[in-house]
Amino acid sequence: MSATTLQRRLGEAREAGRAALIGYLPAGFPDVESSIKVIEAMVEGGCDVIEVGLPYSDPTMDGPTIQKAADRALAAGTTPKDVLRVVEATARTGAAALVMSYWNPIDRYGVTRFAADMAAAGGSGVITPDLLPEEAGPWIEATDAAGLDRVFLVAPSSTDERLALTTDACRGFVYAASLMGVTGTRAQVAGTAKELVTRTRAVTQRSGLPICVGLGISNGAQAAEVAGYADGVIVGAGFCQRVLDAPDLETALTAVRSFAQELAEGVRGRA
Repeated sequence: MSATTLQRRLGEAREAGRAALIGYLPAGFPDVESSIKVIEAMVEGGCDVIEVGLPYSDPTMDGPTIQKAADRALAAGTTPKDVLRVVEATARTGAAALVMSYWNPIDRYGVTRFAADMAAAGGSGVITPDLLPEEAGPWIEATDAAGLDRVFLVAPSSTDERLALTTDACRGFVYAASLMGVTGTRAQVAGTAKELVTRTRAVTQRSGLPICVGLGISNGAQAAEVAGYADGVIVGAGFCQRVLDAPDLETALTAVRSFAQELAEGVRGRA
């Protein structure tokens, strides 16, 4: 299988001696067309990879900020087809386009069909936070057939056996959830993040699979800190909050672009 855009972007960042910047936004927030413009601003500000969220009514891992953003997207009538349209627009920016989705919407859409439609839209891969690798047989088969990367999560509570099992099933990168809890900005990066990356790195040395850290990163200094030991820095709630706080779309775009620039300066400052 040829390298995906995700693999190329992560490789380019590694060659430059820095971590990749990965931004998250739910498709359809605050509406479909506006979410495309927000994502374009994120890329203009320095995001290498975009996680396009598939809005879901029961987001068990998401904190209040992302829940509000997803609720806005659902209220605007966002559908999985709209999500794929946002993926297509994201891919046109040159950034790697991923989908972050809970498993139920993919299962209802049709596993093989979703993987095929995602690839047709120019997507690089999918992050499935609530799907366990040992229960992902049909998904692994579908992503292999479509040439998509698949990303599973590890957490501070993961045993060494679980780390090995999960990373073996990943392609693209492994998502290291820095703490036990829901998404959202925090005053400081969890102390468990670096330890988790170190433990995960021990089982990915042979494959060289990148490890990207998310949950709680809220400013450039924190991005720089995480970039010191991870291959990618994932930020979601901070982008959503700036859109929620803005009185209009133009103000939101300016705030999002500036925030992305701050984060990009952080990850590039580690070069």
